[in-house]
Amino acid sequence: MATAESGVGQAFESFSAAAPEGWRVELVEREICVSPPGNGEHAEIVSELAGQVMDRRNDLSLRPCTGIGLKIPEVLGVPGAGHVLPDLTVAPKSSFANEDVWQNPSAVLLVAEVASAGTAERDRRKKPCGYARAGIPVCLLIDGEKGEVVVHFEPSDDAYGCSARYKWGLDVPLPEPLGFELDAAGF
Repeated sequence: MATAESGVGQAFESFSAAAPEGWRVELVEREICVSPPGNGEHAEIVSELAGQVMDRRNDLSLRPCTGIGLKIPEVLGVPGAGHVLPDLTVAPKSSFANEDVWQNPSAVLLVAEVASAGTAERDRRKKPCGYARAGIPVCLLIDGEKGEVVVHFEPSDDAYGCSARYKWGLDVPLPEPLGFELDAAGF
């Protein structure tokens, strides 16, 4: 029996297969989203963030990764809730040592999104809902339009119980299980 959700899944697979190299095709809260590659500023921020994670982490097994697709759990029993590509994912070494295109997010400790004009609404509101539902402990939003870094933590159901906002230029403490600070002046 065909359902609307299987239609969305089939359309998602078709868009994914047809997307030019470097384009991002995601299924965010049952909506297919297609984005062009990030610009140089986006790449610089992601690179700076990855470098700081490597330099400041307390747990040397943690690895920052880009290009990791995550399977997000369903919404209210409706299948096909999400396939997302965070700008940065932090997880212990070998968490993704398999051939799966879409990974189980259970080992992920932090996801980071760098909001741009084209992705801001999705990065600020929709993706954190899915990340919370997946139980990812920390969701970091680097928002250039607002000049701030938002740290979401304490996931529960479809939301994070706590959020802290920091203006660019301030140190950004990351809660456990990370437990170190980022220097937002680098963003």
